[in-house]
Amino acid sequence: MIRPALLFALALSATPAFATDYVQAPGSALAFAGKYQGDTFTGTFPGFMTKMSFDPQQLATANLEVTIPMATATTRNPDYDGQMRGDAFFNSAKFAAATYSATKFRALGGGRYAADGTLSLHGVSKPVTLEFTWTPGAKPVLSGKATVKRLDFGVGAGDWADTKLIPDAIAVSTKVVLQPVK
Repeated sequence: MIRPALLFALALSATPAFATDYVQAPGSALAFAGKYQGDTFTGTFPGFMTKMSFDPQQLATANLEVTIPMATATTRNPDYDGQMRGDAFFNSAKFAAATYSATKFRALGGGRYAADGTLSLHGVSKPVTLEFTWTPGAKPVLSGKATVKRLDFGVGAGDWADTKLIPDAIAVSTKVVLQPVK
């Protein structure tokens, strides 16, 4: 009798653990920052949506999917916003959404992780790494940062490609409050 119970326990322990599936909850934010002629500008992407499967002990099964509606990008400056959503930058009429997808995760130590993923923006897909912290709980929080080289994605055409006006590197930061999928 002991032997079947032991075999059952061993079989259960050999079953792979899977990450918990989450969706974005209220209180989340996705922001960007850069400089224009030396002055700092900031903005947000209202309406972005996140889906994630994550368990810090099971990074091999983790994945992250983010959809970013480009027409909602705002700096709260009507002049900047019109240019940014227009043909020279995001061209949101043609490229309505950007996506970020990651299936490779690494532990960096000290409660920090990296998601090595692909950003698809403005019709171009390139690797981008998101470094983040994970705060567990009933509604876990992912807080992360990445750098996006805008010219790699064709964002900022013509005169706007001049990195003296706007540097190539744009800082992206996020705080995503998550809740388990029901």
